[in-house]
Formats: sequence, structure tokens, C-alpha cells
Amino acid sequence: MVQFDEDKQKKWLGELRDKEEEDLAQTMSSKYKLPYLDLTITPVNVDALRALSEIEAREGQMGVFNEIDKKLSVGVLSPNNPKTIENLDSLKKRGYLPEIFLVSHTGLEKIWERYKDLSYSFETKSGALDISNDQITEFLSQVHTVGDVQKLIEDILKMNKGYKISRILEIVLAGAIAVNASDVHLEPEENYTRLRYRLDGILTDILQFDNDTFKLILSRIKLISNLKLNLRSAQDGRFSIKLHEKEIEIRTSTIPGAYNDSIVLRLLNPDSIEVPLEELGIHPRLLKIVLKELSKPNGMILTTGPTGSGKTTALYAFLKKIHKPEVKIITIENPIEYHLPGIVQTQTDEAKNYTFALGLRSALRQDPDIIMVGEIRDSETAEIAVNSALTGHLVLSTLHTNDAAGTFPRLIDLGVNPKILSSSVNITMAQRLVRTLCPVCKKQIEIKDLDKKEIDKILETITDKTYLDGLDTGHMWQNVGCDKCNMTGFKGRIGIYEAILMDEAIEQIVKENPSEREINKAALPQNILNLKQDGVIKILQGMTTLSELERTVDIYKE
Repeated sequence: MVQFDEDKQKKWLGELRDKEEEDLAQTMSSKYKLPYLDLTITPVNVDALRALSEIEAREGQMGVFNEIDKKLSVGVLSPNNPKTIENLDSLKKRGYLPEIFLVSHTGLEKIWERYKDLSYSFETKSGALDISNDQITEFLSQVHTVGDVQKLIEDILKMNKGYKISRILEIVLAGAIAVNASDVHLEPEENYTRLRYRLDGILTDILQFDNDTFKLILSRIKLISNLKLNLRSAQDGRFSIKLHEKEIEIRTSTIPGAYNDSIVLRLLNPDSIEVPLEELGIHPRLLKIVLKELSKPNGMILTTGPTGSGKTTALYAFLKKIHKPEVKIITIENPIEYHLPGIVQTQTDEAKNYTFALGLRSALRQDPDIIMVGEIRDSETAEIAVNSALTGHLVLSTLHTNDAAGTFPRLIDLGVNPKILSSSVNITMAQRLVRTLCPVCKKQIEIKDLDKKEIDKILETITDKTYLDGLDTGHMWQNVGCDKCNMTGFKGRIGIYEAILMDEAIEQIVKENPSEREINKAALPQNILNLKQDGVIKILQGMTTLSELERTVDIYKE
């Protein structure tokens, strides 16, 4: 008895159909006087696909399958197709030299199928990771929440074969950009790797995936960051993403952990510093004082606070406010986090012995009006910065202290003569960042019990009660959570600030090597809110919550 093999019959019919298609394409090639090519047996250079988007290729019934320099090998179904002609003209205008082959529809399907293997990115000559093509732009338009990112990464991880590690990395990064994450954390454990984003200053779990995939991602990150692949040691590197017309720099940090290197990628998105000075959250009364100090031709304006408290954003907002064509501004930074047009920026390099002190000394020879020093961290830099402020320059910088009052003891510890601080320092500020309540889902509640006791206690310390005009001191707002805020109840961040002006009282007490408590006491007549007071006012205004203030400021400290 003869058995009929249906699968074998289908395969035979498919091969026959494909042969007929190829025969037809070969016949038509004579008619059009174009060379014929069987794409079913011709290798496809995946990177060549970038010359045309998948949509353009399908609509034009064509496909690019090889590229050498600017010479393209292009398969077409018909050279008379208007869309084919339009695409070929576009390629020529972009400097390509297309060589045309007549191919079958089956051959084109083979090319179009390879688009799924095309990495969303490619490394440009400058070393940037370019994710500016149509696919990633479309992807970014689809992502609105952390849940969207989770699903996309999970879907790509399920593709056991055929996916590229670079694509996973691109989705992780593009997802971080889409939800405005400041950092990406990849942390290997014994049996899995955890992916987290820092959103509005808070680490948020995204998902877990297998360690084999992480090892490949680690190698990819080290490769594009110019790090040593086989070195289990702390390393720092960088690469950049070109998205639309802007470039986002990524700072890579790896440290050896118990199971593999732990990675943190910091996203330096230029959009994150496009915050006008008036929108940083500085109280209108303090803002008026700051603007007055920024208008002065010399002196020092110092901002303090822990890492991630928005000091750099504040300094850049100051610079943008006072930048004019007739003013020369030089910055000395490490690293240059954001590029500001019209301002000379220089980056220190410890390996080449180009320190803040040396950079500052060199900057002074460039005839600047305003100097921004990324951080005063040693006695030499402190001394030069103070002397610069005394010799007709406006100097902006940061210090690592807990509050505004701590600036003066810190400068004295760095060897600055207390007698000249009064002539060099104009104003010192401290700041923190708190998450702002989602305007869509926040809910007003009555202030009760311990919360009322704590808030009332802070309000009593505000000597100028006009700060409270128009405020409802009996109610505050709480976070709820909705789709617009990734179910956190918060969206974005705002600064809380305090400041101390250099006046006669501060000048006198600084000479006596005072404590922070003594400086704060001497500054009371200035009637400038401290961090706790500014935070409570923002709570009553419905901007943030008491728990957020407690997270960033020690409100129980006297």
C-alpha cells in the first residue's frame, strides 16, 4: 500500500512554485535589460538594510542586500514601479550608488524577513550608539509607563533564537529614556539578574532575567563603553545615544560583585536640565535674592547638598540666566554633564594631572567674567576660587555639606582664611529634591495626629508669618497612583532650598570659627526659609508629601 505524504507534497509544490518565480524573474530580466539574481541563495548583509526602512522597502517592492562604501546592491521586482523609482532617487540624493538586480518576490521576502534581525542601533564613526531610526522612534512613541517597558523587554527575552543582545540593551535604554529614568541598574544575583530604573530619585524594579543573558549584555556594554572585557575590576566608561537631533551621553560604571560585575548606567539627557531658573522650586522671595546676587560682577555663589540633589541643574540654570553675548563664561567640570552653547567648558582629567585647581588657574588666563567650578574638593581649588571671587570674577561652585551653614566651616577646614570669606562669598545655598505629587490622582486629606504636631512645630519656627498667607494649614495632599504616574502617585521632582547671605552678622561670626548652629542662629534675622520650612510650605501647597520631606531632610533635627 502506497502512503501519501502530505508534508512532502507541500514542500515539493512550494519548491516548484519558487522555481517558477525565479524562472519568471530571469525572463523579465532580459526584458528590462537588468542582471538577474537569485536572492534565495544569496547572502544578505544585514547592516545594508539600513539604507531603506522596512516600510520603504516593502512599499517599493525592493530590498538592499549588500553595501560596500556607498555602493548598494538593490533587488527590485520591477524597475517601473513608481515607488521603486522614488526610493532609488532618494538613495542617489543621499550619495548612494545603487546597482540594480531583478529578483523574485520570494527573494524579496527573504530580505524583508531579515529586518527583524536588524539591531536598532549602530556605532557611528564618533563611537556614538545611534538609535535614531524609524523603528526606535516608533517604539518610544508606544512606551508611556514602566509596564510598557516591562512587556517589551519580556517579549524580546522570550525570543530564544534570533534576537540580538544589542537589541535588548537598546530597549532597556530607550525604555529608560521614555520614562525619564536617570539611571539604569543591572545587578546580578546567584540565580538571576535584576534590572532597576531610578525614577524621580527612587529605585524601581523593572524585571528579572537569566544570568546567561546578562553576561552577554555585560560584554556588549563593556565593548561600547571602551572598557576591558576580561577585567573583573571597577571600571568607568561612556558612550552616547543619538536620538532625533539630540545626543544623550551614558556614563558606565562597573564594580565586581559576588556573582558578576554590577553595572550602573547614568543617562545624561539634555532635556533634564532644560529647567528655567524660575521653575526649580525656589521660593519667590529667595529667587529675588538669588537674581540680585547673580547680577553682581564678582563674589561666590555656592550650592551644597548630597549627590543627586540637583546642584548641577541649579548651576546650569544660573549660567543660562546670566549668559549674554558680551559675557565670557568658562566652566571646569568633571564630567561635563551637559553641553551649553556659547559657554567654554573644560573637563578635568586626573590621569593627565589636569585637576580642578589647574583648570581654574588656566581659566583665569582666558579673561573670563564668570567661572563655574564643578566642585570645590581640595584646599588648592578653594584658595584659587576665593581669590578669583576677590579679583573681579563671579564664581559659581558646589560643596559637599549638609546645609547652607556648613559651607563656612568647610571652607575654613580647606584652609581659606576666615577674614576674607566675607569679601568673597555672596550667598550659600543648600538644596534637596523631593518628588512632586501627580496632579491627576493626588488626594487632599486633613492633617491629623503626629503629622499635625510635626508640621505645626515647623510652622512655629517661621518668624515671618507672611510666608503662610493664603495657605490652608489644616490640610495636605497624599499620593494615590494612576496610569499617568506609573501607579506611584508622583510625577517629576522639585527642589527645596535654604540660603544664607553674607551680611554683617555672618561676617562677624565667621571670623570666630563658629559651629553650624551658631551660623544658623546669626542668619535668623535674614528671614529666609530653611529646608524644613520650605518643604512644609510645599506640602501645604500640594506639591509634595510629608513622607517625601522626611525621606530627604532630617525634620526632627533641631
